[in-house]
Amino acid sequence: MPAEVAVTGIGLVTPAGHTPQENWDALCRGRSLARSDPELAGLPVDFSCAVTGFDAAAELGRPLARRVDRFIQFALVAARRAVTDAGLGPGPLGERVGVVLGVGSNCLSTYVTEFGHLGAGRPERVSPLALPRSVPSMAAGEVAVDLGAQGPNFTTASACASGATALGVARDLLRSGTCDVVLAGGSESGRSRMAVTCFSRMRALSRRRDAPELASRPFDARRDGLVLGEGAAVLVLERTADARARRARVLALLRGYGAGSDAHHPVAPHPRGEGAARAIRAALRDADCAPRDIAHVNAHGTSTPLSDAAEAAALTRVFGSHAPAVTASKGVVGHALGAAGAIQAAYTVLALRRGLVPPVANFEGQDGDHKVDIVAGRPRPAAGGAAVSCSFGFGGQNAVLVFSTVEQGGEG
Repeated sequence: MPAEVAVTGIGLVTPAGHTPQENWDALCRGRSLARSDPELAGLPVDFSCAVTGFDAAAELGRPLARRVDRFIQFALVAARRAVTDAGLGPGPLGERVGVVLGVGSNCLSTYVTEFGHLGAGRPERVSPLALPRSVPSMAAGEVAVDLGAQGPNFTTASACASGATALGVARDLLRSGTCDVVLAGGSESGRSRMAVTCFSRMRALSRRRDAPELASRPFDARRDGLVLGEGAAVLVLERTADARARRARVLALLRGYGAGSDAHHPVAPHPRGEGAARAIRAALRDADCAPRDIAHVNAHGTSTPLSDAAEAAALTRVFGSHAPAVTASKGVVGHALGAAGAIQAAYTVLALRRGLVPPVANFEGQDGDHKVDIVAGRPRPAAGGAAVSCSFGFGGQNAVLVFSTVEQGGEG
């Protein structure tokens, strides 16, 4: 039987805060953190969910902070905190420790500046650091350099499913014996002017400039688009037996992973959620769970009309009468793109440990033919020890994770 995989540490840098407790408190309040964003002044959409109180120079030192883009800064800080939370170190982590981080793209801010130099006929002004400070794979590379993790090191890019994909792949590295520990998760910033302009041109963003705090409203009948965010989450994964041998605290078990493609459309989900449903069923099979075993779902829940409708269709198809409670954390923290699946995974672990499901921000009522059991208003006690976290992305990318409490796991 494949070895169980445990979560032994969590590091978070999000609009909701820089510690698990700060994030949990914000989720339970159930209020969106979207605000007017000075970086986006003059654009048709000028608000976002931004990470606040983040001083990269103080966290990392000025030379490192200046060398890397914002999404890498987030990854470095989240990884450091995850390692500390897991009780690893001090000192280099060594050759049996891998790093797998999901990054959908990069924050584009460096490229906007450097292409400006090139377009103005000043190629000599382009920074020699333009590539290494902004290439998506450097999020994992810089974390390895910083922490001395000499095992497999790479970035997964499956659009907005990237962070969840990274966790699933990391689990496979542990179960195969390739690594003893993997730092897995995701990091991204969607707040550059170019990123916001691109999403705006696709008509994917909410236009509620007069009330940005009401803009992100997953599954609500009045939803009109997503709100871009940013942040990072890194989870320390290791085999449960190894974690127990070193007397580490086991936060949860990563029981199942399912992935697949809609093979339907470049940016639109399958309208009946068929690809999403296949990935959810695959994750449940991998976890040896039945639909009735799942206490709650942290849905992808982007707040776009098509995506939420397709996801609701998938959830009702899979769970039928065994309807789990459904939350969607993007209502509070916005959509962190490639990091979103990792942030959701961390939140799912926190919810399992506390036995509560946080509410969906701004939810008033559902539309469409497929109704799910949305948690609204206040946190709801969760009756059960297993939960699903769903992540879907452009290109029909689907990645689903199943977590459980230690009591719900096997022998390990």
